[in-house]
Amino acid sequence: MSTTEQKQQTPTPAEIPFTTPQVMRSYVTDTGKILPRKYTGLSAKHQRAVTRTLKHSRNMLLAK
Repeated sequence: MSTTEQKQQTPTPAEIPFTTPQVMRSYVTDTGKILPRKYTGLSAKHQRAVTRTLKHSRNMLLAK
């Protein structure tokens, strides 16, 4: 791979912007509750970041 090529990386849960409710749907139930780590498979650090982002999104009235 040359130096001009860049790999397309998916963002980590900590890097997901709160303005994208479509992406956040995989971390909440149909009723809007945040899924626990047991079901999301995230690390503790990423789970906290997702929770913070979801709550921020809720406060901005972007997600359930």
